[in-house]
Amino acid sequence: MKEDSPSSSLVPVSDSKSILKSELLSLLKTYNCYHEGRSFQLRHREEEGALIIEGLLNIAWGLRRPIRLQMQDDREPTHLPSSLWLPARPTCSLKEPPPQECRVTAQEPSAQAVHQAAGSRDSSGTPEEDEEVPQLMRTKSDASCMIQRRPKRHAPGEAQRIRRHRFSINGHFYNHKTSVFTPAYGSVTNVRVNSTMTTLQVLTLLLNKFRVEDGPGEFALYVVHESGERTKLQDREYPLISRILHGPCEKIVKIFLMEADLGEEVPHDVAQYIKFEMPVLDSFVEKLKEEEEREIIKLTTKFQALRLTMLERLAQLVEAE
Repeated sequence: MKEDSPSSSLVPVSDSKSILKSELLSLLKTYNCYHEGRSFQLRHREEEGALIIEGLLNIAWGLRRPIRLQMQDDREPTHLPSSLWLPARPTCSLKEPPPQECRVTAQEPSAQAVHQAAGSRDSSGTPEEDEEVPQLMRTKSDASCMIQRRPKRHAPGEAQRIRRHRFSINGHFYNHKTSVFTPAYGSVTNVRVNSTMTTLQVLTLLLNKFRVEDGPGEFALYVVHESGERTKLQDREYPLISRILHGPCEKIVKIFLMEADLGEEVPHDVAQYIKFEMPVLDSFVEKLKEEEEREIIKLTTKFQALRLTMLERLAQLVEAE
């Protein structure tokens, strides 16, 4: 990189590194050719002489510990009258056979109840409404033996807003029984970012998208190569620029979300030995030990010869006096 290059022709990669705009545009062209016809192509524009690139960035889940999702905020709690929980006197006579509609069990709800539940789910249109509709049994009566709590209906515009309000992690939405879970390792999600967003900003955007309670300071982004080499993206680096610099193929390089305290960097010199089998690694260690022993013998012989030479010279000086 030339020192006399104007600042407008440089694009920052981090606080201390930059790349020529022409070189970055050439890499961007290759990136978009690779994703031709797909939604992962990146767009670029210039604002006040600064190059801005934007588009989808794939991030793979690499967490070892479970995460906690925030509670749902798009459905109001339903309060049932306390009178429903009080025991009532059954109206079906014990001596007379009960009416047909009273022969309902908790395991086999009536077809009408199932039809109402399905209609409520179709009208709401939200993924959260697909859960089993809670039911509360009452004492038998001539009217019905079961009540059913219907989900809250939303207008079409409100339902569309709710669908955008919360995203799922591989189909997983918040549930009070599974609010704490670990995403499948290597599963991929994506966020829409631009080249001016730092690592910390991308982390914040990703966690807010899935309503994760943990803060961005507890996570980090790592560039993981197919060879096993792993490099941490610093807080002031730009993940989208880094993705372009490493190429479009995710079989070679992926960006992983990992815990800040559990993730560790793996240099290239170490990564080249990771995929070897243990017998091969053991043979490498044996050869290194043999080479070490040879070096020890060589150095020991050399310094013994120097010691004898020094002793002989000292003896000659003493005799000369």
